[in-house]
Amino acid sequence: MTIAPNIKDLTAFVAVIEAGGFRDAARAIGSSPSAVSEAVRRLETRTGVRLLHRTTRSVAATEAGTRLLSQLKPALDGLEAALDVVNQFRDKPFGKLKLNVPVVAARLILPRILPAFLSMYPEIELEVVADDSFVDLLSAGCDAGIRYGESLQQDMIAVPIGPREQRMALGASPAYLARHGRPEHPDDLVRHACLRHRFSSGAIAEWLFERDGKTVRIEPQGPLIVRTGSSAELSVDVALAGNGIVQLFDDWLRPHFESGALEPVLEPWWLRFPGPYLYYPGRRYLPAPLRAFVDFVKAECERA
Repeated sequence: MTIAPNIKDLTAFVAVIEAGGFRDAARAIGSSPSAVSEAVRRLETRTGVRLLHRTTRSVAATEAGTRLLSQLKPALDGLEAALDVVNQFRDKPFGKLKLNVPVVAARLILPRILPAFLSMYPEIELEVVADDSFVDLLSAGCDAGIRYGESLQQDMIAVPIGPREQRMALGASPAYLARHGRPEHPDDLVRHACLRHRFSSGAIAEWLFERDGKTVRIEPQGPLIVRTGSSAELSVDVALAGNGIVQLFDDWLRPHFESGALEPVLEPWWLRFPGPYLYYPGRRYLPAPLRAFVDFVKAECERA
């Protein structure tokens, strides 16, 4: 008699297909690659059919695996929705919520929102993954994310979160400006030590400026390049030490402007741009923790 596979094995199989590999699937469902591999092996043994093509570099579904996935994914989603119904009978929703956000959002946006949210919903376990690369939410095992408009996927629902306008600021220490002079126009930056950032794609960020409808693009040069996001604070430290001019979000540099450790540079030229969005897959069913967070963010936006 064939024994029906358990839910964990089925979930592991779906995760491997969506993530494209055992390691990423394990990360998405909070398991280990070996445990995920064993779960898929059990599923293949119980069904008597090979479900995955495995090579040293990739994993892909067989025809049988593809057909199983097409039937299985809606069933698992329906099961999750059915189990979540009990949340409606609780005073406060419970469960896990996983967000994928850029480092700047973890530093500047979420600290203004999460304390009140976590106090209101103490039974929600929130996990925040700060990642500046563009990831697929579902394959990364995330419920929602924060991104700016130009990087949103078209099939996602987007809700404004945080300030609706932000600026990119330039700052330098008083000692640096005393030694090298103060730029009066963005073009003057070619003669200055600019502390640069490299995107996860490998490209070095250009510096954009705007004033009276005129846009100026500068390819900065200087003694330091750091990766955007988690390493950005290093460029601030180097600017504070008097080694160059740094460009970052206004809110990030604002405390140093207020203390006098950095001085604003070219402020009339600072680029303004729309604030970020909370985004999530456009589907009828939303898990209770995500639904609570979306409603909370919408209410915060209305009060702002």
